[in-house]
Amino acid sequence: MHSSTDTSLRPDDGDAFRQALRSLHQRSRIPVVFGGQVREHVLNLSQFIGARTAALRGLDVRTETGLGGRVLASARPAAVADYGADRSITHDYDGPVHAEGIRSVVAVPVVVAGAVRGVLYGASRGATPLGDRATDVVVDASRRLAGEVAVRDEVDRRLRLLRVAQSEPAGDRFMVEEVRELHAELRMIAQNVEDDALRARLGAASRRLAALGAAPEPEPVTPLSPREIDVLAQIALGCTNAEAGRRLGLRPETVKAYLRSAMRKLDARTRLAAVVTARRRGLLP
Repeated sequence: MHSSTDTSLRPDDGDAFRQALRSLHQRSRIPVVFGGQVREHVLNLSQFIGARTAALRGLDVRTETGLGGRVLASARPAAVADYGADRSITHDYDGPVHAEGIRSVVAVPVVVAGAVRGVLYGASRGATPLGDRATDVVVDASRRLAGEVAVRDEVDRRLRLLRVAQSEPAGDRFMVEEVRELHAELRMIAQNVEDDALRARLGAASRRLAALGAAPEPEPVTPLSPREIDVLAQIALGCTNAEAGRRLGLRPETVKAYLRSAMRKLDARTRLAAVVTARRRGLLP
């Protein structure tokens, strides 16, 4: 869960998980609490309090397998009263679970910006299932941890923006913003032009402007629709969905739909990431 862009400044997210589990253990008195971070859709169990063995330590939990895998897939809390006998989950990890002797388990995802970044567990070895109060405390710990991770992500984002701004001379920054404004303006004009030849020339001019911001060897262009590029061009200028809609003659819900589609095609989780990727691929200046 580290940011690969500046690991020297961002503290290890494992520390945040350890602190969350310590707080959870103190508040709930759940006998066993543990968890870990998600990387590339795989949950690695790395933090434990109350464990008697090393059976679960370092275990990789994959989507749809076991209780944790169900949580990864649904991004929602889940619980079982008797892990070994429960039929709602797969039993890929029965060996290490039985070795630790736990029966009743609750698992709660740590969700940040719609993505599962980790999972926290509470477990007991007795026959009595964990109650609603214990589950609520795990859910609360997960939300607190998600807030901490979100703050770290936002700090990383602002540091990246600051480094970009500092790397461009003031005059260059002014010119870049002028090019971006002109690109967006050309695309808005083109949509109201009835002459096919002139509209094609305006489209070609906007593509030339977009290419000015591309890397020397851009990645293969993702097939965004013209309307998706129109919307991204407005978002790149800092417009909200409503502002972009007013400028493009679209409803905010329609802008949101185009933006969501563009983000999916660009494999971007945020508006900013979509704009950055589009620029890198020569779709925006």
